[in-house]
Amino acid sequence: MKSQLLQHVIDHYLNSGDFNGIPYSSLLEKLVIQETQIFSVLLELIAEDQIEIMYGDYHPNPHIKAWAGKDKEGQLDKLQNSQLLNQACVYPASKALADVSDIPEKYSGKPYSMELAFGAGQLDFRSFNLEILEMYRNDPRYHYDNDDISGWISASDGKSDGMASSDSVYLQTFGFSYTDDFDRAVAVYVRYLHDLSPEHQQMWKAKELQGDYKLHPDYHRNTMGHWGTKLSIFDAFTRELEVINQMCSKMNMPNLFKETFFEEQRPREFGFLLRPTLKEFNIFVELLDKMMSQNIKKDFFRGEIDLETEQERKDGKTIVSQKGTIQLLEEWIRKLFKPEDPKPLLALFSTFKDIRRLRQNPAHSVTENEFDQKYFKEQRHLIKKAFVAVRTIRLIFANHPMVRCDPPEINEFLFKGEIWDF
Repeated sequence: MKSQLLQHVIDHYLNSGDFNGIPYSSLLEKLVIQETQIFSVLLELIAEDQIEIMYGDYHPNPHIKAWAGKDKEGQLDKLQNSQLLNQACVYPASKALADVSDIPEKYSGKPYSMELAFGAGQLDFRSFNLEILEMYRNDPRYHYDNDDISGWISASDGKSDGMASSDSVYLQTFGFSYTDDFDRAVAVYVRYLHDLSPEHQQMWKAKELQGDYKLHPDYHRNTMGHWGTKLSIFDAFTRELEVINQMCSKMNMPNLFKETFFEEQRPREFGFLLRPTLKEFNIFVELLDKMMSQNIKKDFFRGEIDLETEQERKDGKTIVSQKGTIQLLEEWIRKLFKPEDPKPLLALFSTFKDIRRLRQNPAHSVTENEFDQKYFKEQRHLIKKAFVAVRTIRLIFANHPMVRCDPPEINEFLFKGEIWDF
C-alpha cells in the first residue's frame, strides 16, 4: 500500500504538466481505501522523507510546492487536523524522485525544469551574476524593466523580427539577492527559470552563483502578494527632486531643477550597476552629476544673489565670470538659512562638489572592464550621500513660510525616510 500510494503521488506530480501535487481527496478516490489506512501510510512516508504535504498555510496555493524541504515535524502535527488535510495536496519529496530514471533524459538541456522534476520548490530562488541582465537590457529586441527591487523581461512587440523562437524570452519576474557583505546578484524563482527556453536556461545556469545569498526583503513581500515596506533609493532620489520643484512653485520661484527624472522620465542607467566595473562606475558618476549640479537652473537664483563675479586684473581691467551652480546653491542657502547645526549643510555642499570632482577627474585603469563588486559598493556609498544631499535641500525648503502654510503632498515612505539602499 505504501509503495502504491507513493507511486500515485510521483506519477501525478510528473505528469500534471506543471509539477502540481495530488489533492488528498483525489488520492483517497484513487486508492479506494479507508481514511484511517491512508492516514497511517502518510505518517510513515513523511517520517521517511518520501513525501511532503502542502496545506495552503505557508503559501496560499497548496497546488504548487512553493518551497522544498518543509518542516517534517510540522507536517506530522498538521496531519491531525482533518480540516487542513481536506484542502491539502501531497507531493513527492526529493528523496523519492531521485530514483526516477527517466527524469535526466526527459529534461536534458533544461536544468531548471529538471530541478523542479527532482522536487525543487517553485519559489526556491537561485542567484546569478549581474552581467546576465546586460544582454537583455542592451538588446532592443527585448523589453527590459527594472525598478531596483524587481523587474521583468520579454521580447519586444514589433522588434523581434528574425529572432529565433528559442530567444523569444518572457521572464515574468526577477529580483535581487545579497550576501552579508552586500555582494549583489540577480535572483529568480525556479518556477520562472523553468519557463525559459532550453537555450536560455543553459545561459542562466552558466551564470549561477553559489554562496549564502538572501532575497531582497521587499521583493519577497511583493511576490507573496504584499505591499512593499520602503522605497528604492533611486526612486526616492527622483521623488525628492520632484517635491523640491513643487516647493519652488509654492515659494513663487522658478524650479530649482530643470528636470526631476520622475517615474517614466527616469534614465534606465540610473540604478545599481549591472556590471560593477570602473568604466560603468564612471558612467554612473557622470549621470549623477547631470542630475544634480548640472541640473540646477540659474534662473532660480536670479534677483536673489549675484550670478557673476568680478575680478580686477593687474592691468586694471575687470574680468566678469559666471558662477557655477554649486557655488550659487551654497551662497543662496547660506544667505537665507541659518541652522543651529551646520554639519548637514557642510555634507550637502561637500557631496555636490565630490560628485562634480569625480566626474571631472575620473579614475582610469588598464583593466577598466574588470568585474569587481567593490564598484557596486562604491556606487552604493555615493548614491546614499547624493540622496541625503537632495533630501537636505527638501528639508531646508520645507522651512520656507509659504511652504509651511501649504506643503505639497509627500510620499509616506519618503517623508519617514524609509528607503532601501541595497
